[in-house]
Amino acid sequence: MNDPIGDMLTRIRNGQLRGKSTVLTPASKLRAWVLDVLADEGYIRGYEKTEANGHPAFEISLKYYEGSPVIRDLKRVSTPGRRVYMGSKDIPQVRQGLGVSIVSTSKGVMSDANARAAKVGGEVLCQVF
Repeated sequence: MNDPIGDMLTRIRNGQLRGKSTVLTPASKLRAWVLDVLADEGYIRGYEKTEANGHPAFEISLKYYEGSPVIRDLKRVSTPGRRVYMGSKDIPQVRQGLGVSIVSTSKGVMSDANARAAKVGGEVLCQVF
């Protein structure tokens, strides 16, 4: 697999389109950090570490509000073929502050607002609205 974050975001997107309550994705530290930000921002209910076919996996509990998914748009920004790095002042607001950019910084993976507050830039992994 070339893009594990892109794969996880696609699994979440597809699970929500099908109305699933949970989706499975292989476990890794980077995926856990991204899922922590999504849970802190209220886009997913949470996640648990489980086993799937003898390999560690995360079971992600998706969140719905009045029958529609909480995540309306989930977009990968930085890909393995085209990395996107930005300084703390250059990180764009998603939908005028209603959405969140997830940024991988030297101080860990965090939301765009936390990165601006800590005055650190980094790789913009994805945008969520």
